[in-house]
Amino acid sequence: MQVILLESISNVGALGDLVEVRPGFARNFLLPSGKAQMATKDNIADFEQRRAEYEAQQAEQLVEANKRAAGLAGASVTVLARSGSEGKLFGSVGGDEIAAALTAKYIPVEKRELRMPDGPLRTTGEHEIAVHIHAEVDAMVTVIVEGEEE
Repeated sequence: MQVILLESISNVGALGDLVEVRPGFARNFLLPSGKAQMATKDNIADFEQRRAEYEAQQAEQLVEANKRAAGLAGASVTVLARSGSEGKLFGSVGGDEIAAALTAKYIPVEKRELRMPDGPLRTTGEHEIAVHIHAEVDAMVTVIVEGEEE
């Protein structure tokens, strides 16, 4: 299914790109969220007329994302979790706990913005976590997991 992207989307394309995506992705995510339009002749012509407006919106979102990234620059949060004597956690520290700690100490961060390629944290110590704020903006934060022995 061909769509016109109305904003940059990671691993899909940039603003104004005509891309081929799976029908379910378009129908369930891109179209309802307003991130894309069906690639019909009328929609392509309408997009070309409104391109400057979309580019201005994109630039404004990028400026806002850079401000949020600056607010997280060098951020470090400490999360407490139950652990054994060897430094392994009973359970894990997930995105919910990390997002709550960052929101409490710095700026609002949502769980879906956290990039944890190895999954939840299961050991004590320092861990680097990426915060994906915008398609072009990422910020690195340090999460220190401290164990509470029982």
